[in-house]
Amino acid sequence: MISFGIKDIIDILLVGALLYYIYRTMKESGALNIFVGVFAFIVAWVIVDKILDMKLLGTIMDRIIESGIFILIIIFQDQIKRFLTELGSKRGWKSISRLWHSGQSQGQHKKWIMPIVYACMSLSKSKTGALIVIKQNLSLEDYEHSGDIINAEVNNRLLENIFFKNSPLHDGAVIVDDGKIKAAGCILPVSHDTNLPKYLGLRHRSALGISQATDAIAVVVSEETGNISYAHRGEMHLKLSSTDLEHALSKLIE
Repeated sequence: MISFGIKDIIDILLVGALLYYIYRTMKESGALNIFVGVFAFIVAWVIVDKILDMKLLGTIMDRIIESGIFILIIIFQDQIKRFLTELGSKRGWKSISRLWHSGQSQGQHKKWIMPIVYACMSLSKSKTGALIVIKQNLSLEDYEHSGDIINAEVNNRLLENIFFKNSPLHDGAVIVDDGKIKAAGCILPVSHDTNLPKYLGLRHRSALGISQATDAIAVVVSEETGNISYAHRGEMHLKLSSTDLEHALSKLIE
């Protein structure tokens, strides 16, 4: 007789949570189709080898599974790095801390959220392209070192000057970390997501790319239309008002 207890329920819930997290990470990084294909192959392997007990096909699939683990590590090295980084991050402690210091942290965020919003409003009116990346839990140090280190307090006039069309730093991204402009002129990974509208340019694809590779928030001002957008967790939110942007940043910044 098969016994089914609390431990089995916990086991199932943990596996379900792990699969959901992997699914979400793959979706955000644009690798969902690969994840679905790998999952379908594993299901087929279980059916062939464990349920139907087909020796020849099962042996072949066993060998593919054995060697496939190393291939998957190579393919998904960025996602694995992100998973381990998030696992060891201080997100959980930050959530607990917010319960005790919610009023204080909100006030601190408000101080430097509004200069970003004001800068985006001004840049939008003049149709000046801009890309501002706001760090969350995952490190952006590698991307910071691809540009010029600034380490200045967030200021809307400074942001406007950085993205001024004749500025040598206007083509790259600005990285903001905890109220400071850490670096400007930074190079970001470009997303190859085919679902992104074709009229969106390199800035939007870079914003989506950094949001797929990390948990950062990337705010974009279009040079062609002046529209304000932001990317987060592999999703692009287009044509925002200044109020929309303020609400989004206030909600998302941890």
